[in-house]
Amino acid sequence: MSNNENKNRNKILLITQGAMIAALYVVLTWVANVLGLANGAIQVRFSEALCILPIFTPAAIPGLFVGCLISNIINGCVIWDIIFGSLATLIGAFGTYFLRKTKFIFTLPPVIANMAIVPFVLRYAYMVEDAYWFLVVTVGIGEVISVCILGFILKIALDKNKRAIFGQDN
Repeated sequence: MSNNENKNRNKILLITQGAMIAALYVVLTWVANVLGLANGAIQVRFSEALCILPIFTPAAIPGLFVGCLISNIINGCVIWDIIFGSLATLIGAFGTYFLRKTKFIFTLPPVIANMAIVPFVLRYAYMVEDAYWFLVVTVGIGEVISVCILGFILKIALDKNKRAIFGQDN
């Protein structure tokens, strides 16, 4: 196989992975939304567990961003949530990618990004009257459940077959 064919194959693999991750994010957020867990002061988006995927593939970064963007649109979020909630996921995904060689620290960027951004969205876009620091805590708890606990369990499950699933070693 020529070098160009190999590069094209890798690009197709990354695009496909990103699209699959975006689709999974949308479906998992929809499930959480049906259960009343996807939005509000207390939110546990199962899809946020996918925020650990940048440790396996850089395709997860745009996949997570697009998935969050689509999820926020179809769940009827206001424009500020669509923009800033999706940016929080993007920032978290980049952070996870840069910390991918750590043992557990890679789970923290999505938690921190959402704790920093989402409370402002809740207060100013949705006029939630809870205290800012209360919202930081509630969003943080949801993110810890989603990313640090569920995401870490997902990482352990995927580690054994990462080469077969993602087609590369990281």
